[in-house]
Amino acid sequence: MWKTLHQLAAPPRLYQICGRLVPWLAAAGIIVLATGWVRGFGFAPADYQQGESYRIMYLHVPAAIWSMGIYAAMAVAAFTGLVWQMKMASLAVAAMAPVGAVYTFIALVTGAAWGKPMWGTWWVWDARLTSELVLLFLYAGVIALWHAFDDRKMAGRAAGILVLVGV
Repeated sequence: MWKTLHQLAAPPRLYQICGRLVPWLAAAGIIVLATGWVRGFGFAPADYQQGESYRIMYLHVPAAIWSMGIYAAMAVAAFTGLVWQMKMASLAVAAMAPVGAVYTFIALVTGAAWGKPMWGTWWVWDARLTSELVLLFLYAGVIALWHAFDDRKMAGRAAGILVLVGV
C-alpha cells in the first residue's frame, strides 16, 4: 500500500492523474455551483425573521466550512510531509494556504455583513468568530513562513509544524 501511495504521489504520475481529472471536475463544479446559485438566490423564499439578509448564509456557511476543511486537509498533508518526507505534501500545504485564507476572509466578511442587521453590530467577540479570525492569522503565518525561507525543504518543515501546532 505504501509503495502504491508513493508511486501515486510522485510528481509525474500525480500531474498525469490531475490533468485527466481537472476538466471533468471543473465542469461538474460549475454546473453544481450555477444550480445552487439560481435556486438559492432566485427561488428560495425570504425568511420570516431575517428577511432577505439570510441569503448571505448561502455564501457565508460554505466559505466557513471550506476554510476549516482546507485547514484540516493542510494538517493531514503537513503530517504526511513531516513523517514520511513526501515532497508533494509540503507543496500541497503551500498551495492550500492562500485558498484557505481567501475562504476564511470571505467567511469573516459575510459573517460581519450578516451580523450587522441581525445583531446590530459588525463584530461580536464570540468564540466562533474569534476562532475564524485566528484561523485567518494561521493561514497568514503559514504563507509568510513558506516565503521566508529560500530552502523549500526547510520552508515546508516550518510551515508544516505551524499547521500542526494550529490544529
